[in-house]
Amino acid sequence: MSKTIRELADELNVSKQTIQYHYQRLPANNRQKDSQGANMISPTAERIIKDKVAKPLVAKNQQTGSKKATKASEENNELVSTLRRELADLKSQRDKQLATKDRQIAHLIRLIDQQQQLQLTTLEENRELKAHIQKISGLLETSGPFQKRQNSTSEEDVYKNKSNKNWWHFW
Repeated sequence: MSKTIRELADELNVSKQTIQYHYQRLPANNRQKDSQGANMISPTAERIIKDKVAKPLVAKNQQTGSKKATKASEENNELVSTLRRELADLKSQRDKQLATKDRQIAHLIRLIDQQQQLQLTTLEENRELKAHIQKISGLLETSGPFQKRQNSTSEEDVYKNKSNKNWWHFW
């Protein structure tokens, strides 16, 4: 079944001019025209044109494919190197943050240690003060009756002294 130049161009996914170029280079016995004078491509001419058009397309696709693969490979290499740099930067930042946190933790541990030492010192001082207070309380309790006796005798002395100082005693 014969096809037009446009139909074959669409089928092979090439331009109409490409098909026409190859059609004009066919031997005269392979070229046909329809009743209206339009160029028609016979099945034999179609095979010849397909062979001529398909081979360069395959080579071109392979070349384009290898160029695309090379370009994709270069892009991948650039992407990989960029990602490696970013990863190294992130690791560096993480290490700096960890070092800062370690210093903060060490400082807090020192502060807690100091606080515990102060608490122990305060507790020991409180025990000493309690013991001293108990000792003083014990001394006060034992001296309590003696003071009462002393206070009562001094009151008697004051009364005697007052009584001796009346005016009639002077005579």
